[in-house]
Amino acid sequence: MLVARDGDELASLAADVVQDGLREAPAPRLGLATGGSVAGLYRELIRRHQRDEISFGAVQAFLLDEYLGLPAGHPKAYRSVIRRLLVDHVDFAPGAVVGPDPSAPDLAAESARYEGMLAGGMDLQILGIGRNGHIAFNEPGSSLTGTTRVVSISEATRRDNARFFDHPGDVPRRAITQGIGSILRARRLLLVATGESKAAALSAALEGPVSVAVPASALQLHDHVAVVADRAAASALRGCRHPH
Repeated sequence: MLVARDGDELASLAADVVQDGLREAPAPRLGLATGGSVAGLYRELIRRHQRDEISFGAVQAFLLDEYLGLPAGHPKAYRSVIRRLLVDHVDFAPGAVVGPDPSAPDLAAESARYEGMLAGGMDLQILGIGRNGHIAFNEPGSSLTGTTRVVSISEATRRDNARFFDHPGDVPRRAITQGIGSILRARRLLLVATGESKAAALSAALEGPVSVAVPASALQLHDHVAVVADRAAASALRGCRHPH
């Protein structure tokens, strides 16, 4: 558990975890999250790439999830978001960043296809955490052994994500997401949490019981989890009440 003094330190600490994880495999498999908590991490990775400290040329990357119902190329689709945040600014090989296809005519078949691509797990999976403890679009009540599937997005998560859209009603109601079982196959997990709004969820995930009520609590079942949080997000943790 690493508690950062500020956003710059958080981004640096998280980038160190990513850099170490990518060094450990000749052709690393990297799981990419989207969302506000990881934006600073991606900016730091871009800076390091520009200084020739890190290359993504041999990396294959996989998106955690994708909205359903948005037009192809929509700027809020996660495939578009991750391009803006990271992919367009570093040296991924063409076709090296993949995600589930939200336009597939048979979404159950697409879920199975994408799950097959995830076989063997990630070398490193980057994660954020929702206010209700969700990871990817695995909302409370999700199986802790679930695989890639179509899900309904909770109203709480839709409200949280409304800040990324022009109108709250524009937030999709469904998504295709990796399951918690899919995520836990990664050799390493990196959870990044920022802001006081994530404090209760982070505390429940790390210090509460493992339960489907808090999907992120499944991370307690994994042997290699790095958590990087700012002071606000760590403020409810019993061991981090006054982080320095």
